[in-house]
Amino acid sequence: MVEHDPRTRLGEIEKHFWLTRSVARCMGISLTEGMAEGRITPQEYALMVTRCRSAGCSEQCQFWLADQQKKASAAPQFCANASALNDLARPSELIVRPVA
Repeated sequence: MVEHDPRTRLGEIEKHFWLTRSVARCMGISLTEGMAEGRITPQEYALMVTRCRSAGCSEQCQFWLADQQKKASAAPQFCANASALNDLARPSELIVRPVA
């Protein structure tokens, strides 16, 4: 049996999809709404899931998620997507459109 180097093997896509989405939700972020609003592209969302899959911190993430009792003010420091999630958590500027 050939063993794979855990640093190069990606985690299960479904698990990391839900971990990424759950951390975002704990921060009050809807990634689906973010895509609809143009704040994140589908490709960026996929990259976030892939980044999570390769990070190797899923157990730590699950413990962090289990401890959340209120809206998190920031992504956990160990999170591979912390920067992207913290950016998405910032309020977007309102777009004022002229009335036609």
